[in-house]
Amino acid sequence: MRLTQILQASSVRVPLNSNDKNAAITELLDVLDDNGLLEDRAVVSDAVFTREQTRSTGIGSGIAIPHGKCDAVKNLVMAIGIARTPFDFESIDGRPVTTIILLISPTDQTGAHIQALAGISRLMLDEQFKQAFEQSENSDQAYNLLRDKEKS
Repeated sequence: MRLTQILQASSVRVPLNSNDKNAAITELLDVLDDNGLLEDRAVVSDAVFTREQTRSTGIGSGIAIPHGKCDAVKNLVMAIGIARTPFDFESIDGRPVTTIILLISPTDQTGAHIQALAGISRLMLDEQFKQAFEQSENSDQAYNLLRDKEKS
């Protein structure tokens, strides 16, 4: 599965306006809602923040992947934000976060959710790509880097 099959160019925010964990998640939820991808924003928000309270989705290396499952989306949806200034996300490695990747999936689509998480992990393990991605000047550049990486 290619992430660009899930991610719309309009769902990338560079730079993020937010500089804390909850505000960044809220900003990315707004991006998805503004793009008409959420059937019920409140239900989606509750799913994501409930999951986040269980354990931080700051996976380390400057990356966070907040996510949730609920029936307020028809298909797996994704939004990505890149912060200009790293901020605390209560990550497992204690490092601040720059890249936030929000995933929301329907409760009955576990396979696609896991495939997307695996795809994100593969991309972000490529340190050269990760650095270029984090240094994207704007949303279009970030989306195009991701698209081109997936094509190669």
